Amino acid sequence: MNPVFHTDQLAAELRNLLEKLSFSALFILDDENTQEFCFPLIEEALPKNYFHFTVPAGEKHKNLDTCSAIWFEMTEVGLDRKALMLNLGGGVIGDMGGFCASIYKRGIRFVNLPTTLLSQVDASVGGKLGVDFEGLKNHLGVFNEPEWVLIAPEFLKTLPNRELRSGFAEVIKHGLIQDENYFRMLNFEDWEKNNWGDLIQKSVEIKKEVVQSDPKEAGLRKILNFGHTIGHAFETHFLDGTRHLLHGEAIAAGMICEAWLSMKKCGLASSDFDKITHTLFQVFGKIKIKEEDFEPVLQLCFQDKKNEGQTLLLSLLDRIGHCQYNIPVKPEEIKEAITHYQSL
Repeated sequence: MNPVFHTDQLAAELRNLLEKLSFSALFILDDENTQEFCFPLIEEALPKNYFHFTVPAGEKHKNLDTCSAIWFEMTEVGLDRKALMLNLGGGVIGDMGGFCASIYKRGIRFVNLPTTLLSQVDASVGGKLGVDFEGLKNHLGVFNEPEWVLIAPEFLKTLPNRELRSGFAEVIKHGLIQDENYFRMLNFEDWEKNNWGDLIQKSVEIKKEVVQSDPKEAGLRKILNFGHTIGHAFETHFLDGTRHLLHGEAIAAGMICEAWLSMKKCGLASSDFDKITHTLFQVFGKIKIKEEDFEPVLQLCFQDKKNEGQTLLLSLLDRIGHCQYNIPVKPEEIKEAITHYQSL
């Protein structure tokens, strides 16, 4: 498991961690947003000589075309196998940068500086790396750990409110699957006033405990995907249209749909379902899903990596704070869950 460091002294801690690593060259990967807003926060901590490459921002650029551009640049500047990649960005940069580092010359080391709440509480732990392919989210990828991850709440000040809210969905999920008390102590009414530093540390602890028991997602780690089978399908389906959703917005809708399935399949109490629905609507509102969206969303659910063959396997709640995995769900039940979401 990669070491995760939390700091309120970003530049000083980054300088200290880099000085402890020996590398032939430092290659910094960021996107247009983090280059503008986050790179200035770390620039003073960097060694005198480094390479810096910026890619377009957004999930739609998390693909092999962008990877090819990154690998081309790494090759052009002459990185050898002792080079180090520093990924400065949210989940897209962390996933894609780590993937590119893992493939280049059969693998070079990398470190992650997650700059969004989503990437700090979720993508910072677990070593899942990958890119989207032919419209399928994280369809190509590997498991590989960074040398370390440095989490600085200072980066959150650079985020628009919508991006911050997106990350809050994963915080909520951690409480729903593993810690009822954590879920109930979250501030939903004034969600922006949550103590993000404390929540990040607690969420990282929850995810780390799960991942350490099941690093390659053979069993228990699948509970981290609650809300994600349907949520990822929503996210992918609406990616390029006018109804584009951020990850957390799609996952919030997915969690409501899968909480309804949890009532039907795992005995989740209706009072728990009502609590989950109320809090998620309170924070995220409701997305509009038209009848013509149902079938393409269902087909995307069949691409979920938890499935076995053509059997849809979901992670569902039996109560708030506890999740089961490998629960078979029929296609028509997915449609019923989406229909119920629309009726709420």
